[in-house]
Amino acid sequence: MSYFIYILECADDTLYTGIATDLNRRLTEHNSSEKGAKYTRSRRPVRLVYSETFPDRSSASRREYEIKKLSRAKKLQLIRG
Repeated sequence: MSYFIYILECADDTLYTGIATDLNRRLTEHNSSEKGAKYTRSRRPVRLVYSETFPDRSSASRREYEIKKLSRAKKLQLIRG
């Protein structure tokens, strides 16, 4: 099973970083379900702007932590490549 780290751009122009095993399902949850993160529920719609794939939960969680520590400017740099 693969794991994904993703960054969403919210309707208020903020960024949200998360982890998932099914990226499409998770994006749908963020946009239209109570299963979406509390943060994104009040900032819909959200759109996927970045993702990375990892072979296991451990490496994905480490990368998620690294990305969450980045400044907004660094996250935007990462998104733009």
